Amino acid sequence: MGVIKQGILGGISGKVGTVIGGTWKGIDYLRARPTSVSNPNSDKQQNQRSKFSTVLNFLKPFTGFLSVGFRNYATKMTGFNVAMSHNVKNAVIGDFPNFSIDYQAALLSKGNLTGALNPSIGVFNVPDIIFEWSDNSGIGTAKATDLAMLVAYFENEGEAVFQFTQVTRNAGSATLPIPSVYNGSIAQCWIAFQATDSKEISNSQYVGAIELVPPAS
Repeated sequence: MGVIKQGILGGISGKVGTVIGGTWKGIDYLRARPTSVSNPNSDKQQNQRSKFSTVLNFLKPFTGFLSVGFRNYATKMTGFNVAMSHNVKNAVIGDFPNFSIDYQAALLSKGNLTGALNPSIGVFNVPDIIFEWSDNSGIGTAKATDLAMLVAYFENEGEAVFQFTQVTRNAGSATLPIPSVYNGSIAQCWIAFQATDSKEISNSQYVGAIELVPPAS
C-alpha cells in the first residue's frame, strides 16, 4: 500500500492506484504501474503467436522483394513489417495449431498499378520458369513500359528466387532463371509490375504451382 506524504500535493511512497511513487536524490517522482497480463498464455494469444510465426517463416525468403513490393506503404516501418501485418490478417488459413498460408490471398507487393492480365507459367529449359501474360497496356493504370517482377517460392526448401526484370509489360513473357539445385522441386509463383520510375507498383498475383521437371515428350 502506498502513502501520500504532506497531503494530496505531497510526494507518494509505494503504490497508489495505477501509479508508483518514490524519491530519488530528494526528488519525488511518479511512474505508471506496469500492466499485468492475467494469462499471458491464453488460447487467443497462442493463436495469434502461431499465426505470426506461420507468416514470418513464409515471408523470410522474400525480404529483399518485400522492401520493394511494400515500399509505398512503409511509413515509419519496413516493407517487411507492412507485409507481415497484411498477411497475418489476410493470408492465414486453418485452425490452431495447424495454420498454413493461402497463396491466393498472400501479397508480396501492394499498390495501385494495374496487374498482369491472364498470367500463366510453364517450364523453359528446366528448371527455368517462363511467365506469360496478355498485354493490357492502356487499361487502367497499365503502361507498356511497366517492368515485370517475378517470384518462385519453394515451400519444402523454405527458399525463394525472385527477379526485378527489365522485361516490359507489352513483351508478354519473361523467364525467371532457377538454379539447378531446384530440379524436381515444386515452385509457387507470383508476378507483379512496377513503373519504370519505380513510383508505382501493382499487387502481386499468385499464378500457380509448377513442378520443375522436363515436359513429357
